[in-house]
Amino acid sequence: MLICGINASHAASAALVRNGRVTSALQEERPTREKNRPGYPTRAIARLLEAEKLDWRDVDAWVFGGLDSIPERDPSPTDRGDRIRAYKDNLEARGQAKRMLKETPLGDMFRRRHRRRQVQRLVDHGVERGRIHTVEHHACHAATAYYGNGLDSDALVVTLDGAGDSLCATVSRPGPRGGLERLTSVHERHSIGNLWEVITAVLGMVPNEHEYKLMGMAPYANGEGVAQVKDIFRGAFELHAGGWRRSPGVPNPRYSYDFWRQQLEFYRFDHICGGLQAFTEEFVAEWIQGWLQQTGCRRLRLSGGVFMNVKLNKILGELPEVDDLYTFPSCGDETNAIGAAWAHMAEQGLAHQIQPLQTLYLGPEPAALAYVAAAEHVRGLGWRVERPPDVEERVADLLARGEVVARMSGREEFGARSLGNRAILADPSRSDVVRLVNKAIKCRDFWMPFAPTVLAEAADDYIDNPKGFSAPYMILAFDSRNTGDVRAACHPEDGTIRPQVVTREQNPGYHRLLEHFQARTGRGAILNTSFNIHGEPIVSTPEDAVDVMRRSGLRHLALGPFLISKPDPVTA
Repeated sequence: MLICGINASHAASAALVRNGRVTSALQEERPTREKNRPGYPTRAIARLLEAEKLDWRDVDAWVFGGLDSIPERDPSPTDRGDRIRAYKDNLEARGQAKRMLKETPLGDMFRRRHRRRQVQRLVDHGVERGRIHTVEHHACHAATAYYGNGLDSDALVVTLDGAGDSLCATVSRPGPRGGLERLTSVHERHSIGNLWEVITAVLGMVPNEHEYKLMGMAPYANGEGVAQVKDIFRGAFELHAGGWRRSPGVPNPRYSYDFWRQQLEFYRFDHICGGLQAFTEEFVAEWIQGWLQQTGCRRLRLSGGVFMNVKLNKILGELPEVDDLYTFPSCGDETNAIGAAWAHMAEQGLAHQIQPLQTLYLGPEPAALAYVAAAEHVRGLGWRVERPPDVEERVADLLARGEVVARMSGREEFGARSLGNRAILADPSRSDVVRLVNKAIKCRDFWMPFAPTVLAEAADDYIDNPKGFSAPYMILAFDSRNTGDVRAACHPEDGTIRPQVVTREQNPGYHRLLEHFQARTGRGAILNTSFNIHGEPIVSTPEDAVDVMRRSGLRHLALGPFLISKPDPVTA
């Protein structure tokens, strides 16, 4: 059976699943070059079908993840102030009307009409209407958390995000025939994910995109101010009947911009970040710990955008009730394309045919001629182009000399994290590369930490992982060891590390690069950050890679079999 899963909401995406195995997946942001592009993933679907040489009518089932969807729209304003103002206006005026409309029969009518338009797009490509299905939003998240790691009767499956199909959280356990039985849910009007969204806006950053910046700032904050802010947030929510609810007088987080701006008016930026992170860790851990104790489950499975918060995942993994932790990688809405396909299989009684996720290298791979064309193009720019016998060894040489090198090779990563194939690499022991990468290439905030790729054979040298959690996807955080060797790839304030542990089987070329680097330096880890300029999607094609190099201070690029370098800078 061939299924195409579709996420037509925030971070639009598509995935192809053949006989339970994910064969390819792509976010709409990659071909459109608009970060977190929402709506119907027109180009992503077409590119996946083209890459696998499939016709639309070859697909046995088309499954939308989520009952609600977001209309396609023109690209959002690129100016940060405009985007924040648009968000604030939506909360205060149109947002209020939209909320009221959503809960009326008229709102249901608009949702049905919009979905009919999306279905018609498939029908226009020759797809039979009987092959088109829909799965509820949090059922998709739960499917990724559970089936992504394989069937396990001792698993507690938890989803937590901003909102989806009127919910923000669920708890489930394995049920009959390999399915999942939902134990509880929390309505979106009490959403902690939406609380993060609105606080991000209050702090002058782009909501639904820059929440990770608050998490990155949090470890720098300490003192009474953090405790006071944490208590303010803690007083706004109370655990209740297996879930939680807002305290009396606290507005729906999604529409609470003015409320929280007044509550936090006299607190420092870093104290707000630290207090929000501390509240989230404490509150979510208490909620989940209660379910672990009630059910007796020892294996925790997580998905939904809130679990992109790796420091929260660290706290949950340290709970004494948890023996094993699996967080589905890049667990925001983009992965609901995969979850939709798997959840549909479970509904059809085919859960035991679902194969656990083996890799996130799920995007298309450029053709050899595309690399050649890009190399020929940069020759015309006066850049140096080599084709070394072993490009990975040459990259390792450059890294060992302190150079920063971008790498584009093989299939692109699906999701928010770079896993080496669309990556900017550097020696993690050199503190100076942080400033270089931030200022000349990534153009991002100074306080944000980087992360490392670590050889599986050297993982114990750098990662304090007493429970032996698998960590191939940069979705878990740990305390670090030998911090000096990876100082540039740890959080500079608390020394925590968010690793990608790579094996030879997962990525032979990238693993070989790390081996060469280790042979030259003694360090079995390198700094790895996504290959993009801040605010843009990760590069997808050779043309994208060359464009980022042209517009940034990046000097070296391993592009498929080629090593491309800009001329040495002229010095006076």
